[in-house]
Amino acid sequence: MPNKNSLRSIAALLLGVQLAVLFWSQAAMASPNILLPRTGIGADDVALLINDDDPLSRQTGAYYQKARHIPDENVIHLRLPVGKTALSIQEFEPLKAEIDRLTPKHIQAYAVAWTEPYRVGCMSMTSALAFGFDEKYCSPNCGPTAASGYFNTPGSYPFIDHKLRLAMMLAGTGFDEVKALIDRGVASDSTFPDGKAYLLNTPDKARSVRAGQFSLTKAELKGLVPIEEIEADSIVDRKDVLFYFTGLAQVPNLNTLNFKAGALADHLTSFGGQLTDSTQMSSLRWLEAGATASFGTVREPCNHQQKFPVPAIAMFHYLQGNTAIEAYWKSVAWPGEGVFIGEPLARPFAPRLRAASDTLFELTVLSPAKTIWRIEHADSVMGPYQPTGKGIAISRGQSTLRFPRPVGAKSFFRLVR
Repeated sequence: MPNKNSLRSIAALLLGVQLAVLFWSQAAMASPNILLPRTGIGADDVALLINDDDPLSRQTGAYYQKARHIPDENVIHLRLPVGKTALSIQEFEPLKAEIDRLTPKHIQAYAVAWTEPYRVGCMSMTSALAFGFDEKYCSPNCGPTAASGYFNTPGSYPFIDHKLRLAMMLAGTGFDEVKALIDRGVASDSTFPDGKAYLLNTPDKARSVRAGQFSLTKAELKGLVPIEEIEADSIVDRKDVLFYFTGLAQVPNLNTLNFKAGALADHLTSFGGQLTDSTQMSSLRWLEAGATASFGTVREPCNHQQKFPVPAIAMFHYLQGNTAIEAYWKSVAWPGEGVFIGEPLARPFAPRLRAASDTLFELTVLSPAKTIWRIEHADSVMGPYQPTGKGIAISRGQSTLRFPRPVGAKSFFRLVR
């Protein structure tokens, strides 16, 4: 378990991470000729997995492809057992081989359009898809497991940089619930919601081991998001929930809360990832209450903090423009036994650029530190780009700035830190 010094090291590393601005694509254009920095994966980077033998999976997949404009070539149709919570290793290995064969080489992540099965042997479905089945990623006796090389890393190319295709399940008990989840994720994009983070230290001390991180989390994320650290079993009647991290077997009063579109929420407990048959509260309850992504373990993990999201890390990367799937995956050091559920491409803090008038653009960003962005110009989208003049001063925290709208029908511009 991390000590105070290791937590400080993590926090220091977090604050040193800068917005990923090294790679650009035409799909990231905010107007016909202005490029924004890439801060997270996009629809072109995602392969959608559909179980053709599951009517809910077919319906979910069709809706998600349309909602997120997933290219046809990124949709992978499969056949796997319906009504089973777990696949055996023997059932999974040919399925994984088929997925690998059909996955386009540029794909960085999987959107999984089913709720069951959620487990493969001792691993979660999402981790088995990402790593391939390997017993080193789970422990039969509540011990440590193999670590993820993706933990707390910068960048937005998980497969290129780490040979890891992330996975998240578009999970729900019925289509109405899944549709509402997808709609929340899409609606959240670049909205910069003004919600709060709630960090709960509950009377259940075994499940509240993350509370030791909370004071440091508040200090290091000050100015980026409002945070309330609360000693109670739950929060009640809050209408501004953007993040909710707690530790209980059952979390009460969810029906009194209003979650902002794009909200992340989870509870540290043993069996939250047993989505449809848990003896504790299923992580699905968070999505049904209005969260956009969540996490839970599919087998007894004990209360190793490394097997659960680190709130500071999840929040930091999400606030910097990562998608929900990237921020959540980056926050779990030992993810083999944990299942990631929600709308993968939700990105409420991706930079937003829009025309304020015929002559001005308005840029909204959230930055961990004061910095300078500049406008560069080129005659082609491929460059070379050259600075156009003075830079744009960006403050720590959220900033909305206006600057002259570049002109030139055949010109291309980009914003660069």
